[in-house]
Amino acid sequence: MQRRVVVRRSPVHGRGVFALQALEPGERILEYKGELIAWQTAVRQHRRRGVSGHTWFFGLSDGRVIDGGQRGNSARWLNHSCDANCEAIEIGDRVFIHASTMILPGDELFLDYQLVTDESADDEIRLGYVCRCGAPGCRGTMLAVDEP
Repeated sequence: MQRRVVVRRSPVHGRGVFALQALEPGERILEYKGELIAWQTAVRQHRRRGVSGHTWFFGLSDGRVIDGGQRGNSARWLNHSCDANCEAIEIGDRVFIHASTMILPGDELFLDYQLVTDESADDEIRLGYVCRCGAPGCRGTMLAVDEP
């Protein structure tokens, strides 16, 4: 089977995932893989590793998390964009990344993270979640925006 994506340096942040061939809207691209654990366990392991900020956690609707930093794959390198070209679809305890628009060879693949925090989003918290996607209409944050 021919590889459809590759991980390489991203102009947005660190590493990113890039298309090697055209990907159609609705096409399943990859699965977000990693260790399936409880959020409390993920937080405890993250603190024990002594890493600040960056994680590869993907929260599931049942309260568990997929830790892409443990037995993860290329999907963990998907960067955030306010104008994402991919979406995550949760099926049971698995998450699949699908193209939401036409993606051309060489395009970087993006998700809109829509992150939420337990803390209220004051200025200090918001600084930790600044968006650098540069998309037209960028909302300036990787945090979910409350709908009015």
